[in-house]
Amino acid sequence: MHDTGPASTPAPADRGEAAAIEQRGELGKHARRFGLPIATCLVMGNIIGGGIFRLPHDVAAYGTISLVAFVVLTLGAIALALVFGRLAQRDPRTGGPYVYAREAFGDFAGFLAAWSYWITSWVSNAALAVGAVGYLNLLIDLDGHWWTMCLAALVVQWLPGLANLAGTRYVGAVQLVATVLKFAPLLLVAVGGLFFFDADNLGPFQADPDASPVGAVSAAAALLLFSYLGVESAAVSAGEVRDPRRNVGRATILGVLGAAFVYLLGTLAVFGTVPHERLIASEAPFSDAVNAMFGGTWGGTLVAVAAVISILGALNGWTLLSAQAPFAAAKDGLFPTVFLKKQRGVPTAGVVITVILASLLTVYNYASGGGNGDAEVFTLLVTVTTFMATVPYLLATAAQIYYLISGRRDRVHRSRLIRDSVVSAIACGFSLWLVGGAGYAAVYQGVIFLFIGVVVYAVMSARKKKAERAQET
Repeated sequence: MHDTGPASTPAPADRGEAAAIEQRGELGKHARRFGLPIATCLVMGNIIGGGIFRLPHDVAAYGTISLVAFVVLTLGAIALALVFGRLAQRDPRTGGPYVYAREAFGDFAGFLAAWSYWITSWVSNAALAVGAVGYLNLLIDLDGHWWTMCLAALVVQWLPGLANLAGTRYVGAVQLVATVLKFAPLLLVAVGGLFFFDADNLGPFQADPDASPVGAVSAAAALLLFSYLGVESAAVSAGEVRDPRRNVGRATILGVLGAAFVYLLGTLAVFGTVPHERLIASEAPFSDAVNAMFGGTWGGTLVAVAAVISILGALNGWTLLSAQAPFAAAKDGLFPTVFLKKQRGVPTAGVVITVILASLLTVYNYASGGGNGDAEVFTLLVTVTTFMATVPYLLATAAQIYYLISGRRDRVHRSRLIRDSVVSAIACGFSLWLVGGAGYAAVYQGVIFLFIGVVVYAVMSARKKKAERAQET
């Protein structure tokens, strides 16, 4: 017999069945549940945005030892993916880390997970749109005027937003097409570059001989730590995934492995095709790699197109996720009820609010900083919200650790106890490493955002209690 808890708290299987029934009632011709391929594309597309096209340049200064950092981070990301898969098996509802944190620790922990994840999402969307404009400018002359570049960034944001409003059927289609189109040129460099590989281009294994190997790996990892944000994508959208108990974990693992393959092999190929001294100064390392492989200067255009497609795909997935966490919290009375509006399988109000907030931040960035935007302010905001993304990660891994230690028979497979304990410890360490990599300024500013959330929680919690008392009377 399994301990299913109080009668008011549904057992994990009951929650899964209830979520499936609710989901079936929402589906229409414009809504469709994600199968394993689409869920995998969602994870891969959200992990890989536009940053990959600069990664080889960013880590080249540390030498090829940065590839070791890639491997270490990949192991941490896989551990985190395994934790999300195990948690989704027990509770396959939309919301991911929010659901896990609230179930284990109560409303306040759940709210913090949803709040931090929501802020991270819409600020990151603004950053992705601004990054896309830099590549668009290589394809279309935007004249360098701040208002034309701002308008282009807004278009880049609203196109995925409209795809989301059209329904999950179209979100999945866009995600699949964008993933295929952006991986084609990346794989061209990653695989094709091996045929043009020249070990003389690699440069030193460790660029700074005075630094310790551990210090060099940590320094390179600080730049790469954020490359795996998005590992939780399938878990957050579990309610829209077909057979989530089975497919969320698989999609998360496959998505992380696919992203890791492109990251690691692509960086190695660029290292081996572009001379080290040139790579350190390069602003477009993948373009330089294509030009070195095939000659000419068409590599820049190819990479710019791939980058725009990559960012649009990431925006498409992140826009959906940015509405899912507040939707789940609103169902429990912890976010405003406006976030509950859902059509065609998509929380439409959450999508609109998220895109509007990201658009306002984008306008502020360009208006305050001119043609290139206020890079310093915007970089700080992005770094702060990246730190905030670690909050739901830590709460989710803490929930798994809680279930393992507390001996909840309905939540733990005894045959997997040791393996799950080791994986959870690695995932927790990975999440803490993410916090350290964000830097002191980002952590300081991020705590302020969290404290604002405490005030919001106080208001929402008071309203929830008032409504409950009104129902009792």
